[in-house]
Parts: sequence; C-alpha cells; structure tokens
Amino acid sequence: MLRHDTVNENILREYPAVVLAYIGDAVFELLVRTHIVTAGPRKVSDIHHDTVELVKAQTQARLTRQLYHELSEAEQDIVRRGRNAKSTPPRHADPEDYQLSTGFEALLGYLYLKGDEERLLYLVNQALLEF
Repeated sequence: MLRHDTVNENILREYPAVVLAYIGDAVFELLVRTHIVTAGPRKVSDIHHDTVELVKAQTQARLTRQLYHELSEAEQDIVRRGRNAKSTPPRHADPEDYQLSTGFEALLGYLYLKGDEERLLYLVNQALLEF
C-alpha cells in the first residue's frame, strides 16, 4: 500500500465526509485495478470495463449493504456521515446508491488515512470475493 503519514483518529472525525470519500474513492479504485491486473494478463479495455463495473455507485452500494453488519459502530457512523453528506449524484446514478457508495468511500478513506491497512484490505477483499 502507499505509505503516508497517518492522521490521528480524533482529528479524522473532524474531516468532512466528502473529503474522506474523495481519498477513499482513489484508494478503492487503485485496489480494484490492482486486483484485476494481478489476476492475469488481459486487454486494457477489459480491465477498464471490469474496473468501472466494480467502482460504480450501484456496486459499491450493494457491497456496503452486504458488509454493513460486519462494521463496528464507529465504522457505521463514518458510513452514515458519508451517506448523509451533501453531494450531487451523476444523472446516471440512483441517488440512494450514490449516497451509500459515498459512505463506503468515506469509510475506506477514513481507514486509509488512519493507517488501518489491515481493516481496509479486509473490507476491500470481502467486497472483491464475488468478482
């Protein structure tokens, strides 16, 4: 994983959820791309198609619903903050799915910035099991 200075958990709780989601989106996409590329050689167009399928709001919302019961109370709170954050979904995305996917990305961003790589990778690997 990329190395960075970790952020104190108390300070992280003050970060806006959309900022956590911003970094979480990038982390999730990198992990998804890595997962797909390391599965074996493929055409870039196929890699791109599979990546888009995994990182779209609908898929992330479904994954969040599946994993929600495994989250701690603090993690569920981060997801709720992200879900309730003020954002405008793209025209092609269901607003409810988009909000929940923002919550998922906020959680990933939170775990990444906190430096909890083990938990981050566990949740992403659980999400990728079906793919």
